[in-house]
Formats: sequence, structure tokens, C-alpha cells
Amino acid sequence: MKQPNGKKKYGGTVLPHATSAVSEPPARASRRVVMSVLAFAFMAVSSAALALGRLPVGPTAGDMDLSPFYRAAGLLPDAPGVLLREEAMPDQPEIDAAGESRRILYTSTDARWQSGQIPVSGTLFLPVGKAPAAGWPLMAWAHGTLGIADACAPSWTGFRPRDASYINRWLKAGFAVVVTDYQGMGGPGPHPYLNWQVEGRSVLDSARAAIAARPAQISNRVIISGQSQGSGAALGAARLARDYAPELKVLGAVATGLVSTFPTGPVSLPTRNSSNMFLSFAAGGLRDDGPQIDDIVSDKGRQLLETARTACTGEVMKLARKLRIGDLSEALSISMERLEELRIPVTDMPMGNIGVPLFVGTGLADATITPMRQYAAVSALCASGNDVVWIRYEGHGHDGALHGSFGDSMAFARTVMAKKKVSGNCSKIAPPGPPGGRQEGLIFNDD
Repeated sequence: MKQPNGKKKYGGTVLPHATSAVSEPPARASRRVVMSVLAFAFMAVSSAALALGRLPVGPTAGDMDLSPFYRAAGLLPDAPGVLLREEAMPDQPEIDAAGESRRILYTSTDARWQSGQIPVSGTLFLPVGKAPAAGWPLMAWAHGTLGIADACAPSWTGFRPRDASYINRWLKAGFAVVVTDYQGMGGPGPHPYLNWQVEGRSVLDSARAAIAARPAQISNRVIISGQSQGSGAALGAARLARDYAPELKVLGAVATGLVSTFPTGPVSLPTRNSSNMFLSFAAGGLRDDGPQIDDIVSDKGRQLLETARTACTGEVMKLARKLRIGDLSEALSISMERLEELRIPVTDMPMGNIGVPLFVGTGLADATITPMRQYAAVSALCASGNDVVWIRYEGHGHDGALHGSFGDSMAFARTVMAKKKVSGNCSKIAPPGPPGGRQEGLIFNDD
């Protein structure tokens, strides 16, 4: 809906906003935040109301009353990547190399429901000290699985120690770091989990907002990096950058625990049906012209769904174990064949040249995204003519590959920043051996 002065309403709904200061959550507070039903009752929509151009909002979309900071006033700029507001973030012990930590809210384009510009939240970190004359280069970080409820947004709850330490290493290396919460995690509407079209835009628009916010301190030299869920977001952002954000100088992308899939690639694998996919189906991963998640869950699945809409993966995992849910089918009331007809292939990417060099790090002990699945994705990227460096790390699992690959990731980043040619190793890639560890798909994985 077009408004005067080049602005739009998002989703046809005006959300509450206040400018008064709010208190911060306690450090390391629980990720579960009690939902304010009164504040959002007027926003609740049924699955039948989902329609092109309308953003679903309300409790069933995971919306929660965190803070007025996360709610825009209803009229938004018509352009993506516009910084709407910022405020100080609480200090986190693992991030001691930050001279400045800011919570940010910016505009991004809703690629799932086509509702125009919507507010998306995130975090901006600047290194200690004075910026170099050319400004700090920017690393746009795409985080792994945290959940789909607003309370899971790292800009609100803080970063897990693993991720905080990773961010800190980039800051120490002289990079500013911007971290998107992704669409719908913090801001209004569902968080379309694993949807690379959505998450890639969230990443690129966070970089736009960061550079615009600190033009004298942050240079337009961007490295994109992501882990697990974030690996698809990082790869998606790199793919979208040429058309969606051509003004950004994206120099390369780093992906660890690669989740992207290429159905027309040279290596064929069955659909991944790990229990984490339940989060996708609960947040926009089902076609709008069929039954929605509330219509296809089992009794156990309904309990998981209610928890996922208000809590984060830690609590969802605990409940899944308590309910003895061993695989995805036990959370649903329909067959896996029927599910295949209803699902949106949110991780599927088309073949094609992405346009920037790529670094992929894989832990050979990864039981969440098995090395064979990551090999299939790398094979597709190589077959499409991309410059790919694929390094496998013996003994590292899904989590371990993030820090285990840091030295190589940084060497890759320095190479592309120096505009030197990346020596890809596509000609040398080979299928990994059989995966070790637990079977893929059991319970919920905390990516």
C-alpha cells in the first residue's frame, strides 16, 4: 500500500511503537520471554488469511512483546537497507574486542509474502580504537539455528559463547561486524527459517544499514560469513548481491556446515528431513494454497509447535526428548509423501555462477549436515564454474568446523580483500568417507 513521501505500510498493519527508553534484559537471561497477549491480540491472523502482499503477524507468527525498539511506526522508507534506529547493546564477556556494540533496526524486503519493506533487527560491532583512513572492512555474519520466536533474536538475548567468540576474532582482525537477526526474529511476522531468498536479503540489508550508519568508519568492502542455517543465508546473499544490492562490494563468502541444496546438481541425494525442518514448516515453509502447520501436526507435534512459537531451540530440544520424538514424522499427522507435496524447498538453489569466490569449511565428524550432503553442494557450485575452496576438518563436528576453519577463512578473506586470485580446488574434490557419530535427523539439532 503506497503512502505519501515514498513510504509503505508493511502487511497492511500498523504495529505499536514508543520512543521511551526500555530496560535491558539481564545478562545471559533465559531466551524464553512471556508473550504479551494483550499487546498483540489485535494482530493475530489465521492461516486462511495468508495472502500475497500481507505479512502474517501475531502469536502464531512467533511475535512477542520484547521492547518498543523492535516495532516500527507503520510507515517505512520504500528502500531496503535503511537504518531506522539504533541503541546501545549490553556488553558480553566473550566480545571484548568491540569498541562499540549497537542494536539496530533497518528495512528489508519481504521475499516470502511479498509485503514490501519490513523492519528487521540486528547488531553492529565496531573494533576498539580509531578506524583506518579507508574505514574498517565489514564482515556480515549469518548465525545458525536459534529458533523462530522473537525472543531468540541474538540482538535481544545476546550471543551464544561459540558465536560471540567467533565475532570477537573478526573484530580483533580489524573488521567491523554486522549480524542480522533475520526477518521475523525480533521484528514482526514469522521467521522463514532456512529460506535463503529471505535470509540472504536480511544479510545484505544489514550490511547496507551498517555502512550507511557509519560511513566514515566502515568501508564498502564486504565479506559474508555464515554457519549452518547461516551458511545458506551467506551463500544466498552472495548470489543475490549482484541484482539486489549491486552497490555493495561483496568480495567473497564463507560458509561452514553448508546447508544449501542443488536439486539439479551432479550429486543426487534424498530430501533432508531432519527434525529441524519442523521449524521451517512452522514459519512459512509450507505452501499457502495447502494446509498449514496447525492442520498437520500430531498431538506431540502440537506441543512442540506451541513451544517453538514462544521459546528457542534449547527448550524445543528438551521437549522433543521428553516426548520421545525420534524423527520428523512423529511430529506430524500426515505421511512424509504428503509433506513433500506441501513443503516449499527453502534450501534449494539453482545452478549458476555466484560471481564471488567461495570458501566452504566442512567438519568430517558433522552429523547434522553430513559431509556427503556438503560435498553434493560443493560439487554443484564447482559444476557451475564458481571459484570454490573446500577444506575438510578431521575430527571436527558441526559446531567445531566454525572455529576450526577460522584461520583458513581469514586467509581467504585477506586474499579476496587484496584482490588476489583465489586458487580453488574444485578439480581435487572427492566424496568424503562414511559419516561417523549419531544418525542424522534425530531429535533437534542446535546449529
